[in-house]
Amino acid sequence: MTERRDFIKKSLLGSAGLAVAGMTMSAKSYGNILGANDRIQIGMIGIRGQGTNHINQYCKLKESRNVVIKTLCDTDENTWAEKVKLVRDTVGDKPNTEWDMRKVLDDPEIDAVSFATPNHWHALGTIWACQAGKHVYVEKPASHNVFEGRKMIEAARKYNRVVQVGFQNRSIENVQEAMKFLHDGNIGEVYMARGLCYKPRNSFGIAKDSAPPEGLHYDMWLGPAPYRAYNEKKGHYNWHWHWDTGNGDTGNQGPHQFDVARWGLNKNEHPVSVFSSGAIYGISPKECSQETPNTQTSIFKYEDGKTLEFETRGRYTNGESSLGTKIGNMFYGTEGYLELNGGTWKAFRTDEKEPFATSQKAKTEVSGSNVLMAAPGGSEHYANFLDSVRAGNNEALNCDIREGYYSSALPQIANISYRLERGLKFMGDYEKFANDSEADTMLTRPSRPPYVVPDQV
Repeated sequence: MTERRDFIKKSLLGSAGLAVAGMTMSAKSYGNILGANDRIQIGMIGIRGQGTNHINQYCKLKESRNVVIKTLCDTDENTWAEKVKLVRDTVGDKPNTEWDMRKVLDDPEIDAVSFATPNHWHALGTIWACQAGKHVYVEKPASHNVFEGRKMIEAARKYNRVVQVGFQNRSIENVQEAMKFLHDGNIGEVYMARGLCYKPRNSFGIAKDSAPPEGLHYDMWLGPAPYRAYNEKKGHYNWHWHWDTGNGDTGNQGPHQFDVARWGLNKNEHPVSVFSSGAIYGISPKECSQETPNTQTSIFKYEDGKTLEFETRGRYTNGESSLGTKIGNMFYGTEGYLELNGGTWKAFRTDEKEPFATSQKAKTEVSGSNVLMAAPGGSEHYANFLDSVRAGNNEALNCDIREGYYSSALPQIANISYRLERGLKFMGDYEKFANDSEADTMLTRPSRPPYVVPDQV
């Protein structure tokens, strides 16, 4: 074992000395092969919103996975004090703070980074991290567009890094059980999957452009996105609803259910066609700067004729299925159907009214007098990432970057269809649209120097 480890280290050392965006990475980053008892040191990049959940999960895993958060990184220094206190109060550690992720990646003691940045930073941050010899956990969607997602796969493979995408359903035991149930043919051949994202959202208002607040490193926050003047209604969290930085709710909450739908269909390929239509309802463009639709229907067809439907409803609505599902999935087979709502599922034969199978491995968390079903975001997905980092390979990952890429590409090409107001034919082998140069230009975008997603990683 010692000889093998030394051999791996020497092989990786041959790639040392890489310069990434002005950073000279040391050989130690490349040669850092972890042993069973070695501590994993994490750099957290993006610590608002979902980043807080990342912090909580790594703190929860400190003892069982021997992991420590060494550095908290966010372009907004105003977030630092609260999150440093969170770590200190939870596990007793005091992490470093930094606003420039490049300095985090330049730290040879950091083994892995966890990205909870806005979508437009996912790809470049992951590529830089792989080049710097770091393993990566990156939030969904994997990337902001299709081109960037492919570059992430190439970087992970070229630098032999473990890259996990934050599709936490992949690590929920009940969901795994449901997928096996489908793949074993228990409702016949699954010919259609339907994903739901019913999440009412109100107007967040409108504001005039202004100077960035003190403590926000705005140029770094924008990163690869086109330059635009600072606007508080296009910044923290509201970036989701603007095309340059986000992908709307179809590409925000939606990717979780896109991933489960594709998983249930057992499709490890791109669809051959997409049509998406919708609009913004109930919110006046004069009173809100939102660009992305809050109501959107998308239909994908695969080469064998199987269909994936997805619906986003951002206004008031009923749920669907006997479970009253608003965030979840339904699967239709030649001999029945299955409903999946969070970690709960039911399967029905033909037109029978009572389920013939249900989720068996129900997990609950007791909070006071309430019993809550376990939901995505639990520690299992992060533990799976850390275990794979320690093993030094991606074979045990529940959501390797390739899986995350295929699921993230679905809402991305749906949004292209929506914006062009027409159906599109997609050639998966080439990752291009058929005879549609206008649509092809939307598979990527120009990066803003020096924050450039490279053609060659």
